[in-house]
Amino acid sequence: MTANVYGLLAARFSHRPDQACIETETGRIYTYADLERESARLARFFTDLGIAKGARIVAQVDKSPEAILLYLAVLRAGFVYLPLNMAYQRSELEYFLRDAEPSAVVCAPSSKKLFDELGHPAGVAHCYTLDDAGGGSLIDASRTAAIDFATTTVDENDLAAILYTSGTTGRAKGAMLTHGNLCSNAQTLHAYWGFTQSDVLLHALPLFHVHGLFVATNVCLLNAGKIIFLSKFDTEHVIANLPRATVFMGVPTYYTRLLAQPKFNRDVCRTMRLFTSGSAPLLPDTFEAFRNRTGHTILERYGMTETGINTSNPLAGARIAGSVGVPLPGVSVRVVDDRDAPLAAETVGAIQVKGPNVFRGYWRMPEKTREEFTADGYFRTGDVGKFNTAGYLSIIGRSKDLVITGGYNVYPKEIELVIDRMPEVLESAVVGVPHPDLGEAVTAVVVRRPGATIAADEIIDRLKREIANYKVPKRVQFVDDLPRNAMGKVQKNILRDRLIPR
Repeated sequence: MTANVYGLLAARFSHRPDQACIETETGRIYTYADLERESARLARFFTDLGIAKGARIVAQVDKSPEAILLYLAVLRAGFVYLPLNMAYQRSELEYFLRDAEPSAVVCAPSSKKLFDELGHPAGVAHCYTLDDAGGGSLIDASRTAAIDFATTTVDENDLAAILYTSGTTGRAKGAMLTHGNLCSNAQTLHAYWGFTQSDVLLHALPLFHVHGLFVATNVCLLNAGKIIFLSKFDTEHVIANLPRATVFMGVPTYYTRLLAQPKFNRDVCRTMRLFTSGSAPLLPDTFEAFRNRTGHTILERYGMTETGINTSNPLAGARIAGSVGVPLPGVSVRVVDDRDAPLAAETVGAIQVKGPNVFRGYWRMPEKTREEFTADGYFRTGDVGKFNTAGYLSIIGRSKDLVITGGYNVYPKEIELVIDRMPEVLESAVVGVPHPDLGEAVTAVVVRRPGATIAADEIIDRLKREIANYKVPKRVQFVDDLPRNAMGKVQKNILRDRLIPR
């Protein structure tokens, strides 16, 4: 029996061909029959190009129903889906193409020229466009493709997707997610969060990372239910559509922005049964304010690019502010000391995870993969936390200095490398500072070279031309030197304390 993710999803929704799957902001409806037919057409089109099973297909496209069709077609044909954030810039894209060596790229029309330039030296054979309205050369070229396509048989350990996650050394790592990983997480979450076919998901998340694609989309398709599909998060649109939905998945920034709207109240949430939050820590103040305003308690959970979702507060039972809940069924989570020995409750240590949701390793980085797994198969998450006596996990910090801003992961070293290349800069340190809307704001502390006169705005402008906008510091502060310990390591905890308003 095939372990193909598409096969798992289709086994559920093929029995409801006339059921509305996606409803867009313009009122257009895509049924499950549409999904089955059009994903077959795209799968046939790519296969007829001679692309081999296991080949990578890059997608840097705006959010649209056709983007989901592309994702499903890639899985269905046995290729490997590689979504990229629309904010990535030339140097980042060049690295991804050279590292992943994709057979095809699908991009926004505005990026076609750039991908043609970068794709040729990287050996990309095919480049098509897909716009935010669901048009483009991909749709035009595939229009005459046949729709008779049998889902490709794959093993549960075969790759389904590669998602790049920035590294502490500055080099992005491609997390290899298998069909088994995605299937297990979708099935577990579907059951644990109590989905029924009457559920309607209000989808406001982007589609280039785990939360919006593998959690929200996969779980809803497995449910054979309806998705109210927003092209992006907008408070007005969310508030207008919540009375027609039962489930909403968001990041903490979404909830702080909703709470800032006076008309967001209990009546708006009258049909809702579940709000979930992830991708960044949810502040206890936001948790309590949301409950007081709406009567709903946000269900916070903990996941990673490499693992999907690991823990969750319960659907029925106590949801604790500041906690990401308990390990999901089939997932083992432990907090350990520096010798990988499990620690007692209320003791802070490194968080490690093991289960069918955990990725296969980093693309073409066997040594890095070996480093990140223990001898008994646990993945070293790089997060630090503790369990309470009831078995609830709390995330205390991140040992690898990860900054999570607006739900996006930012690794300081990647930004520091760019800043330090500027001729006016002697050295820099990047940290996350608490922010009421974004969770954390990326902040750069810079030491100028003697006699240099670079300004903060100039550093920010240069960064915007080289890295994704969400990675660009919101603030640049100049200092004479960086605080260091006896070993010469920059003491970022001291920098954070200095930057936090008192």
